[in-house]
Amino acid sequence: MNTKLKFALVGITSTLLFAQCSPQKTEESTVEEGTVEAVKTPSLTKIWETDTTLITNESVLYDKSTGKIYVSNIEGEPSGKDGKGSISILDQEGNIVDQEWVTGLDAPKGMGIANGNLYVTDIDQLIEIDLESGDITKKHPVEGAVFLNDVATYESKVYFTDMNTGKIHMLEDGKISIVAEGHSSINGIAVDPKGSVYGLDGEGFKMINLDGTAMLLNKNVTGGDGLVILGDGNYLASRWAGEVYFINAEGETLLLDTKAEESNTADIGFIPGENIVLVPTFFKNKVVAYKLDY
Repeated sequence: MNTKLKFALVGITSTLLFAQCSPQKTEESTVEEGTVEAVKTPSLTKIWETDTTLITNESVLYDKSTGKIYVSNIEGEPSGKDGKGSISILDQEGNIVDQEWVTGLDAPKGMGIANGNLYVTDIDQLIEIDLESGDITKKHPVEGAVFLNDVATYESKVYFTDMNTGKIHMLEDGKISIVAEGHSSINGIAVDPKGSVYGLDGEGFKMINLDGTAMLLNKNVTGGDGLVILGDGNYLASRWAGEVYFINAEGETLLLDTKAEESNTADIGFIPGENIVLVPTFFKNKVVAYKLDY
């Protein structure tokens, strides 16, 4: 959701470059060749949006094996156990294929795919849905959970965050454990091909080691929501209020700012190969797709 690599950092500096998104190109000198090379500023271009029937959509997930796009819809209160939540399916042109593929959830948020299942956080439990049938096959209650949020998978492991408790949980072989804690307001999570875990919390964007340590990679993009590892040291992160950032070792670039339109940018998804960013707009009740150029 391109090979995913860690930042090659010698050290974390206290000052990071903050570059506003611009369609203009900048130039830098290539000393070795004595030439001037044009470097593009990363940008997003809107390509489609869905109808406004995806009520309070919080997360978007692309399934590379089928081409389907899953959308989690809270519909009621973010912490309300009201049975109003649902999962919808879109195609890659933004058409709503199945508005109510799964219903009867409470407040579904983050999603991940593993073991032939779609895993969805739902307040204080992890829901297991069979991808073929759309049936809820199991509910995994999480002891002490308050506000389960994002999901990321690696092989058979399912990682998921609890924003209110600052914990990262893992489901493996039917058992849930705590693999990291002490990360205040932890939300977005992603895992690279080597199994390294990255997260967005109150401190910023970090690599989280499961031995209890962490490396802060960017302290400016705090309180992030969705996280995508693009590869080659490049990342995408969203803030719920209406911002999407491109992050690398040089700093962060603001790609999208929809705060003035009161359009949120919750748990973003990504279509690799096509470089399409999928943005759930929460209260605007639609998903918007953008082409990423970088």
